[in-house]
Amino acid sequence: MKKIILPNIYYSNGLLIGNNVEKVVRKIKDLNGLFDDEASLNKIDPDTIVYEVSSHLEEKEGREGGLFFGITYLYPGKVGNEYFMTKGHYHAKIDRTEYYWGIEGEGVLILMDEDRNVCGEKIFPGSLHYIKSGIAHRVANTGTQILSFGACWPSDAGHCYDTIAKNGFSARLREINGTAVLEDSKKLLYV
Repeated sequence: MKKIILPNIYYSNGLLIGNNVEKVVRKIKDLNGLFDDEASLNKIDPDTIVYEVSSHLEEKEGREGGLFFGITYLYPGKVGNEYFMTKGHYHAKIDRTEYYWGIEGEGVLILMDEDRNVCGEKIFPGSLHYIKSGIAHRVANTGTQILSFGACWPSDAGHCYDTIAKNGFSARLREINGTAVLEDSKKLLYV
């Protein structure tokens, strides 16, 4: 008789659960310096949840040849006219790539190369996004419900948040006249 082995991770009702699943919660108070409008930021309860990440980390962090898998749940909201967004990062190993895909809700994946050129891609249920090496990435929720998206990345990629924390992205996604607009100092890039 053959033995049937159950998986140690499940995706059920929009949640990632099981063995080796870690959860991170980011609140307004964890995102200092991320938003441009500090007066509006100070009016929001610091314990307001902006996003949560559930990650299946089967491999040891830094191990070459493995994969990590995660789902981010980015809440709707704005600080001034900027949409709630993730912190954004480069990979610590700059030559590593990643996939994102939309599960529910709507938003924009904001991409920035090492020369600080920025573009955006719409995220929606079923969209698939290949993030090339050397590209910083963050996501903003432009909708009225939770934006959830999946991610898969190499277990040795690591995350470099410091560069973004220090220099930010060279463009900001803002709501202007009811439209999501990626705005940099030189031009408006409608998404």
